[in-house]
Amino acid sequence: MKKIWIPSLLSLMLFISGCSSAEQKNGSASKENESETITYESENGPIEVPANPKRVVVLSSFTGNVMALGVNLVGADSWSKMNPRFEKDLKDVEEVSDENLEKIIELDPDLIIGLSTIKNIDKLSEIAPTVTYTYGKVDYLTQHLEIGKLLNKEKEAKEWVDDFKKRAQAAGQEIKAKIGEDSTVSVIENWDKQLYVYGDNWGRGTEILYQEMKLAMPEKVKEMALKDGYYALSLEVLPEYAGDYVILSKNSDLDNSFQETDTYKSIPAVKNNHVFEVNSKEFYFNDPITLELQLDFFKKSFLGN
Repeated sequence: MKKIWIPSLLSLMLFISGCSSAEQKNGSASKENESETITYESENGPIEVPANPKRVVVLSSFTGNVMALGVNLVGADSWSKMNPRFEKDLKDVEEVSDENLEKIIELDPDLIIGLSTIKNIDKLSEIAPTVTYTYGKVDYLTQHLEIGKLLNKEKEAKEWVDDFKKRAQAAGQEIKAKIGEDSTVSVIENWDKQLYVYGDNWGRGTEILYQEMKLAMPEKVKEMALKDGYYALSLEVLPEYAGDYVILSKNSDLDNSFQETDTYKSIPAVKNNHVFEVNSKEFYFNDPITLELQLDFFKKSFLGN
């Protein structure tokens, strides 16, 4: 009896030991995968970042890029948080700024992203790998590709970019065929009691209208807004900057009484019902989520579909 029982006991112990060893190996492999990093070539040189980031904080501009690539956010800037288009997806995401260091530490991010103008970059880098971008250093679609590389999702980013360019350019051809090759389009916004007109790379749909659709820009806008991306102007000179069609980026929380003035009402685009109003809070950015909204809006407004 003992002879049978002892070998059985030994077999059981060896089996348990083997299972324990396998679990340890699997656990080690799992930890290795979790801690795996890639080297991203940032503006400021190579930086080690998580291969699969799971807790990202965005401090400016790129929230929609991260969301579009399906990466989890734990913190986002105030502009993103007040964007109606992002509201549902950011419901459980904390609002943070470059000065909320304690809150960011509590969020335990594994990656921080922002513009090169943010404060406390050195301190943020001590919390998690911090990557910043200079706005406008690359074009808006290349920027998304860069975010794709950073998040180890370059393939997904490139697929979207290629598809979007085709769709936006095709829509542009249809629009030009309808409104005429020489018809001009302006993008105007009222912000903090000041009117602005925009060039071809300052969000609000400008990238689509001018870069992809190749719609014409009024000469005065070319002259004053193309270089810096925007130009502040007074109501008195607004008619000089208004194209045959106007995209009016409007915040209903602000004073929009300029629309009741004779100067505004005298603009041909206003008289011809060629002013298309958008909600400025959801039209600011040029990330994939916002760009899809903008493209749909332009197709409906210019083409009626």
